[in-house]
Amino acid sequence: MRNADQMDISQALEDLAATENALPEQHKAELDEKGYTVLPGVMDGPWLAALREQFESLCEAEGIAAGIEVHQEAGTRRLADLVNKSPVFDGVYTHPTVLAAVHHVIGRAFKLSSLNARDALPGEGHQELHTDWPSDYDGRFHVCNSIWLLDDFTEENGCTRLVPGTHRGKHPGNVLEDPTAPHPEEEHLVAPAGTVAVFNSHIWHGGTRNRSKGGKRRALHCYFAAREHPQQLDQGEYLRYETWKRMSRAVRYILDVDVD
Repeated sequence: MRNADQMDISQALEDLAATENALPEQHKAELDEKGYTVLPGVMDGPWLAALREQFESLCEAEGIAAGIEVHQEAGTRRLADLVNKSPVFDGVYTHPTVLAAVHHVIGRAFKLSSLNARDALPGEGHQELHTDWPSDYDGRFHVCNSIWLLDDFTEENGCTRLVPGTHRGKHPGNVLEDPTAPHPEEEHLVAPAGTVAVFNSHIWHGGTRNRSKGGKRRALHCYFAAREHPQQLDQGEYLRYETWKRMSRAVRYILDVDVD
């Protein structure tokens, strides 16, 4: 292991088994061409159950303050700062295949920007097509996100829509007359619980309305940014000592907190 001043993204990814070989070529090609890829069966039954249980427990405990660290949204249940709220989330922001996918997209040193959760309530949740980067593609990618499906995503319960290929183009706000409207080329993320979708955050995307009768649409959003950019949630500012203690040096690097 290198000393703290020698830790870099290559060493951190190697320590976390997130090497280039951790991501199959098919998924690399989809990230390059479409801007997103789908990884089935990432969460097994026991882990999925534990994540759901923690989601509900935190929503109940935090009440109207839930999600306030980053963002609250009408018509949804939101959670934020999940790194600090249970070890059950540790496997999300350290998953080797997802980290390898993020590195493939960003192509340089990166860090966790935030780990949040969202559940669009019945009748709610429709979003305009947007990106997680505020401007047009400038020749390189700055952000990458992943959606962890805690429930089945269906056409009825508010699945995410994405417009393939738009990660190398204009910001939707600069070209779309109505970003809330359906797009003729949009694809819907319909997949079973346990799936993870990794997407280049420059792609046009958005949640759809939960049209189900009481169905849940819980998901985790594990979001990364190139290392030169600020985090959505300052991990160093919020980090609890008990969280820091259970982390390896490589994980601390990914969070951009003190390694030693």
